[in-house]
Amino acid sequence: MLVCCTPTVEGVSVNGRRRYHRRHTSRRTQEERRSATQARLLDATAEALADLGWAGLSTTEVSRRAGVSRGAQQHHYPTKMSLVAAALEHLLSRLRAEYEQAYAELPEEQRNIEGALDLFWEMLRQPPAIALLELALAGRTDESLRDLSADLHERVIVIIKEVFHELFPESLPPEIVDTTIRGLFALLVGLSIQNSLDNDVHGHQAAVLALVKDIAHMLIPDDKETRS
Repeated sequence: MLVCCTPTVEGVSVNGRRRYHRRHTSRRTQEERRSATQARLLDATAEALADLGWAGLSTTEVSRRAGVSRGAQQHHYPTKMSLVAAALEHLLSRLRAEYEQAYAELPEEQRNIEGALDLFWEMLRQPPAIALLELALAGRTDESLRDLSADLHERVIVIIKEVFHELFPESLPPEIVDTTIRGLFALLVGLSIQNSLDNDVHGHQAAVLALVKDIAHMLIPDDKETRS
């Protein structure tokens, strides 16, 4: 009499292991797809905000840019405000990560305060930063957005200070770091707004940035110069 049995490995049938593997792989793939879809929606939100402003932002436009159906968009973010709130968090994390990576990839001779300011100025003119600026400005007059954007400026300042301390530890007296960074951020944001209007056709923003870098260099000289 032949007895048909399913081979086992470590007490688990092969068929059982295959079913577990399929379920596990399927679950992991679904999670990856979910994360990828959300990332596309959040990046598309940033692009739409930068291109169209708060007044022109719609979930329909975001879905179109992301290549995602309206149903899928509503599944992940049922309302416009939930989409924008998630995009804000996504942008803050993305900007910090991209800045730190970009600074680390600079040639060694450019990893100094001038290089850091050049990089910061460049990022301020890119869609993610423009999108955050748009949210901050729109919150001034839009009641539905005010609660979301009220502390946005402060959150950005906190991130800038944290990154500054990572890149240039103990380079300035602690009592002046906060005020210095707030002043610098206000100045560069103002320059970026003007830049979005005229693209610095007269070179005024470049001249101001050069002056800021000269002052910053006097405050925080290169390590190589300090050692020599």
